[in-house]
Amino acid sequence: MSDHLTLVDPEPSEPSSRSAEHLDGVAAALAARGVALVVGTTVNAAGLVLGKLVAPSRVRTFATSGLGAAPVWSVFCVDASVAFTPTSTVVGDNRLRLDPDALVVLDDSLAWAPVDLVDQSGDPSPLCPRAALARTTERLADAGLAARVGHELEFVLVEPGAPTAQGERTPETPPATWVPYGAGPLLERRAVAQDLLASAQRAGLEVEQLHAEYGAGQYELSLAPAAPVAAADAAVLARVVVGEVARRHGLRASFSPLPFAGGGGNGAHQHLSLTRGSGPLLSGGDGPYGLTAEGGSVIGALVDALPQVLGVLAGSVVSPDRLRPGFWSGAHACWGLENREAAVRLVAATPANPRGAHVEVKVVDPSANPYLATAVLLGAALRGIEEEVPLPDEVAVDPATLTGASGASGASGASRTGDRPDVTLLPQTQREVLDALEAGDVVRGVLGEALTASVLAVRRHEVGAFDAVPPSEVASRLRYAWSV
Repeated sequence: MSDHLTLVDPEPSEPSSRSAEHLDGVAAALAARGVALVVGTTVNAAGLVLGKLVAPSRVRTFATSGLGAAPVWSVFCVDASVAFTPTSTVVGDNRLRLDPDALVVLDDSLAWAPVDLVDQSGDPSPLCPRAALARTTERLADAGLAARVGHELEFVLVEPGAPTAQGERTPETPPATWVPYGAGPLLERRAVAQDLLASAQRAGLEVEQLHAEYGAGQYELSLAPAAPVAAADAAVLARVVVGEVARRHGLRASFSPLPFAGGGGNGAHQHLSLTRGSGPLLSGGDGPYGLTAEGGSVIGALVDALPQVLGVLAGSVVSPDRLRPGFWSGAHACWGLENREAAVRLVAATPANPRGAHVEVKVVDPSANPYLATAVLLGAALRGIEEEVPLPDEVAVDPATLTGASGASGASGASRTGDRPDVTLLPQTQREVLDALEAGDVVRGVLGEALTASVLAVRRHEVGAFDAVPPSEVASRLRYAWSV
């Protein structure tokens, strides 16, 4: 049973979640349970989770007029710098408005909820990532479509360095020995796993599985699919829960795309499915593996858009070090049935798949803002349906075997033979990723100019700030940038 709070019946004339009676009831219930702090979080263009704390008595204000936040919140960078844009300056004010419908109690002293960025009139700010995803979901609904999204989160549990005789600590390192997907790493951290699953359940998170991943010290949890905004909220809440559990056990959880230079990278894969009415788009049709014509257009559009939207999905300075062939990160713009090296993996509707057919977009990593990442993926999918983008040829092998020395094929210059499908290696440097984002129109069409400019600003800042820094130092400095 989760700790969502539902205390007052809706008033016919106003939303129950914003009524004074309801919010005062929430505050009283929190105080009665001993909750001392309520944290509201947002995620900015750099993927950083930001927030404010209040006492329960301030919940009504937090959820109505909101708490102040300068526009530069959107462009705080991973190194604590500010990347100013025309809409993110020292002038002006946004409000952080807590969503009481999503409020959950995490433990005896702490509650959490997501916040929306609104302007002084209470209207959604053009810098609000949650509002951007809500708008995209509404566009789908206007087209007669609905989406479900499931998030997978990879993280590395790191032990603090050992104390030295000089009163310092040795460098943090991943475990010296590790069995990928092994039962041993799970049982060695049994107390952590038990605490994590119990805490997630209390917070209303439906965790489908937890397992040890390939990288040393790496774990992955899979969240059940939900409506897009609720799913993104759950992804942020899961990071909060993981961070809290890790601290209780004397550990730290890293959500960096590359916690340790030369080691395994963390992904934040997204699983997407779409329906029209009661009919799924990715099954029940006469296309390959049961794809409908619209389902084929969804896959075609996602593959086609990936170079443009990669700066939103995996745009950080350490993201390119994760997005490499041979690391199951989806480094090639192609699709395939259960192909874990393809950027878009189709999971077909079979008796072994209780969630139905869906696609997994593997390139997404934890440096991405989950609201913006989902928005651009769903926006690209909708565009593909509207423009009837054709389904490209399936890649049924490791795509690296179809590329030449340049890592590209077809029009990009490397050789192709016979009927081999066209496979393109995604941009491999942060500069290339951002240039493709800026030159394209997909991201702007979904997020608008203000959010697009924010993403470009914070990521361009990273290029300049870290270009001459050794990879090992970059990984060390940013190890906990995306942790909560």
